[in-house]
Amino acid sequence: MDNARITVVGAGFAGLTALRTLRGQAPAARLTLVAPVPELQYLPGTIWLPSGKRRSEDLVVPLDGFLRREGMAFHAARATGLSDDGRRLRTEAGDVENDGLVIASGARYLRKLPGIEHAIIPCEGVAAGEAIRDRLAALDGGTLCFGFGSNPNEPIAMRGGPVFEFVFGIDTLLRKQRRRERFRLVFFSPSQTPGQRLGERAVGMILGQMRKRGIDTVLGEKPQRFEAGAVQLERSRIDSDLIVFMPGLTGQAWLDDTPLPRSPGGFVQGEASCRVPGFARTYVAGDGGSFPGPDWMPKQAHQADLQAEVAARNLLRELRGEPAQETFRSELACIVDSLDRGMLVTRREGGSRALPPLRVMHWAKVVFEKRYLRRYR
Repeated sequence: MDNARITVVGAGFAGLTALRTLRGQAPAARLTLVAPVPELQYLPGTIWLPSGKRRSEDLVVPLDGFLRREGMAFHAARATGLSDDGRRLRTEAGDVENDGLVIASGARYLRKLPGIEHAIIPCEGVAAGEAIRDRLAALDGGTLCFGFGSNPNEPIAMRGGPVFEFVFGIDTLLRKQRRRERFRLVFFSPSQTPGQRLGERAVGMILGQMRKRGIDTVLGEKPQRFEAGAVQLERSRIDSDLIVFMPGLTGQAWLDDTPLPRSPGGFVQGEASCRVPGFARTYVAGDGGSFPGPDWMPKQAHQADLQAEVAARNLLRELRGEPAQETFRSELACIVDSLDRGMLVTRREGGSRALPPLRVMHWAKVVFEKRYLRRYR
């Protein structure tokens, strides 16, 4: 086990946390990261791009130094498939043999809604945040629409928090620029209580903030299509100069060419230990996996980190011939930021908590980002 070959697919939160955990507990292991480019895009920070508080170079972190310091190999390619036993990862640049595998390649957004090309998907990458910034700066006024959807085959597969942050942050920005009165902001959702996974109290606070800020809401109507200048819902049509929409999530396309078990929504099936059932020394962590847990379990960086740590430790146990039975805890932790304040929301098996918007929570989010990224710079 000392010099076992361990491959990690994906350079996001789960993949890098798995690598750090593996290196910390197995200094002699031969670790290989497989990803298209050696960089981390810190997507939580994209909410600050429209205001200029962040630039792309602040959020795109090259990993060359981190990989060199930790003695890890890098295989520049996208995964394309997997052997029947999981010991050979197929990629665009050739096969990568492994004694253990962690799949942390994330999820992709469903693009089935007609006209989705007219919407900006904010968490698709730093470039999407820049596109929102540039479109907003070019407008003298108009209607800005914000919404998110889910995966109909796996409703838990959604990410709505950043949309709340963009709508609140842009409202704050326009007020600071003294041009808020020229814009109508509209939030739309197929649910009457959007953000239910955050807890009842948090939903009440979020909708209360929208009323307080004069942000219109159209709730209980599913989006039917997007157009170049409009959002068409089941009963309502909203003219729009900017559409920010987060579709539901599904598994990565490369998984279709693998024998891995899949969930109804298209994700790699994972156990509470993060092991992929039926596959030895093969684990999944982060947004690309479907795990047992409460219906509010989030698709977010914090949960991905928790899963990745457990996946790495259990993989090492299995390589040593020991029981790999550690399980991750389900935990939601986020700060819904509004550019100058933040609403802290936490949820665990024992209950949930939501604090009203506070300046200190905005700065806590800033400090967390700096500390998180320091380990990779």
